[in-house]
Amino acid sequence: MNKVLVGLSGGVDSAVCAYLLQKQGYEVTAAFMRNWDAAVNNDVLGNPTIRDEICPQEKDYQDALAVAASLGIELLRVDFVKEYWDDVFSNFISEHLKGRTPNPDILCNKYIKFAAFYAFARSKGFEKVATGHYARIVKNEAGYQLLKGLDSNKDQSYFLAQIDRNVLANTLFPLGELDKSEVRKIALEMNIPVAEKKDSTGICFIGERNFKQFLNNYLPSKEGDIIDVLTKKAVGRHNGVMYYTIGQRKGLGIGGGKGRWFVVGKNVETNELYVASQDEDIWLYSDSCLVSDFNPLADFEMPKQCQAKFRYRQKDNPVTIERYSPELVLVKYPQKIKAVTPGQQAVFYDGDICLGGGVIEKTFIGEIEHGRHVYQHIHG
Repeated sequence: MNKVLVGLSGGVDSAVCAYLLQKQGYEVTAAFMRNWDAAVNNDVLGNPTIRDEICPQEKDYQDALAVAASLGIELLRVDFVKEYWDDVFSNFISEHLKGRTPNPDILCNKYIKFAAFYAFARSKGFEKVATGHYARIVKNEAGYQLLKGLDSNKDQSYFLAQIDRNVLANTLFPLGELDKSEVRKIALEMNIPVAEKKDSTGICFIGERNFKQFLNNYLPSKEGDIIDVLTKKAVGRHNGVMYYTIGQRKGLGIGGGKGRWFVVGKNVETNELYVASQDEDIWLYSDSCLVSDFNPLADFEMPKQCQAKFRYRQKDNPVTIERYSPELVLVKYPQKIKAVTPGQQAVFYDGDICLGGGVIEKTFIGEIEHGRHVYQHIHG
């Protein structure tokens, strides 16, 4: 009988994951990962201890205990606080300092769930690890491959694009063949304690927060001008360019008669945020980008025509990818795509097969770097 360690988060997806593996005949043990400390030592700038009074993990741990008891399985509690701080959260903060928009959920999967947690499981004699991700793993002549989950609304392969390809052989995603409504139905039918618990959102393992207030603990706000990219005039004030992302429409606090505004660029050095009105979205478009840290999850040759997502839930976009340098991949999309954002992840697909992904470094419009294009238009 295969011994499997399930990451039990206290939510309905991981609970049903554990139940289905039991039903399939696995010897199931669960583990709850503690990755965020309510009193961290220092921020990445070396500032004194910052206390975080919100601790959603403790409630989740109690829910995980209830699920484990209802299924009659052991629940371990493992601590990856240091690994999370060093490999996920420090990167999250440093990327924001650069004015970029990182995705901590992807790093969390790469360094915690499918690295630290995976290594812990294997060291304890477990043959497999499992999580409640909506994705699939298949074995064919090409080896083990990561595929999209069948539920297109819940597919989470995007968040798994940076995991080590070698872990696929010993990883199980039992929810990959199901849609969310089926998972809820199973949980209700089996009287699983968290059957009606709402899905978690927010930063991986930290939970739902007022994002600006939370980030302000680590990156103090610094006010500056919001500049209309067309008129080159200040139209408002921001409280820190690192709090905004390309394409953002909400929370800008700009009045006037131009309707809705959105962010088209930012400059950390000058502390300026650039915006355009709703009729000027041409400023959001690029036709190529450079991607670093490309993590291949399948064998293929470049250049290759495939599809790409530049953010979660985005539709698949036709692209061509080619090797630009040993460290960088060039992604071309001559049809132009809106709001491709440095710091975010570009994930590539061949149909349902996830080819891998990497970090968006720079975007271009023609031969001009997109951010520089906006900046030069304003400042000459």
